[in-house]
Amino acid sequence: MDDSTHDPVDGDDSARRPRRSRFTRRGFLRTVTAGTALATAGVGTYAATAETVHSADAASAGDGAARTATFRWLGTSGWRVDVGERTLLVDPFVSRFSTGLFDGTFDPDTELTVDEDALAAHAGSPETILVTHSHWDHFNDVPHLAHTTGARVLGTLTTHHLALAYDVDPAQAVPVRGGEVLDFGDYVVEVVDSLHSRNASYSMAFPGVRLSRPKRPRTIADLPEGDTLAFQVTVAGGGPSVFFMGASDFAERNLRGLRPDVAMVALPSSDVTPDYVPRLLRALDHPATVVPVHWDTFEAPLTNPPPATDDARRRLDDLLADVARVSPDTTVVVPEYLTPYSFA
Repeated sequence: MDDSTHDPVDGDDSARRPRRSRFTRRGFLRTVTAGTALATAGVGTYAATAETVHSADAASAGDGAARTATFRWLGTSGWRVDVGERTLLVDPFVSRFSTGLFDGTFDPDTELTVDEDALAAHAGSPETILVTHSHWDHFNDVPHLAHTTGARVLGTLTTHHLALAYDVDPAQAVPVRGGEVLDFGDYVVEVVDSLHSRNASYSMAFPGVRLSRPKRPRTIADLPEGDTLAFQVTVAGGGPSVFFMGASDFAERNLRGLRPDVAMVALPSSDVTPDYVPRLLRALDHPATVVPVHWDTFEAPLTNPPPATDDARRRLDDLLADVARVSPDTTVVVPEYLTPYSFA
């Protein structure tokens, strides 16, 4: 990550429209670095009182009645979002089985398994599941949830075909490609064409797509990236607009105009994407709140404080410092597992 003083924000920062939010929490919030990361970066864990400035789209969503929304981090880039009595999930992966990724014994032939008890405990009864891409740590639990809850699954054409391989009802497997704006009544989902992160070799694990229904996947290598999406969810009645990333890359032109109140920002795992935070926050017009995700050791149980490797801790500190440098009015919230957060 680039820690230089170069900030590619165009124009006069003094002309930037102020963006402030109120963040409330229930439960205890700890950072991944024992309380040091936020203080080091010079940003606060939450802003207790401030006026919210919503985008025009957020203000006009739904029928005008206020909605209550809570957000629970499921680890990796996964979220459970409860809007009133309705639940939607983003990239739910709570099975968290070991592939050897974090101990140097990574095995692409690791068999796919589902922790049904963990899903029953944490996933709720979703009606909608948003899948950013089809790697195992984003898609593995989705077919089981589709079967047990009847949830519709929105994802790429690859995600659609993989869902069919698990015998998910075609009516539930909804292919999207970016640009769609879908009204679910209590919330609106905007689909954004996006990019997957790049590793130190400028590539990614398990590239590829599925253009037709394959055999039922057996191992993690059977779940390719399959193109990548991002999603923006706007809660009706003037609720927050929240941008969800599942991987740490993006096309700037596809983000312009979204202007979310909250951005769930994936942590880069390499340094090959230059000026990641400055370009991302500029494209999103400096959200009021940033929540870093995909920094935890996602093969460990969902136990707080979330575990992370030394490299991930360093990169998280770098991300926090970059946010403080290029977007000083932005509040950063480092989440804990399963803790309900609300953004207003």
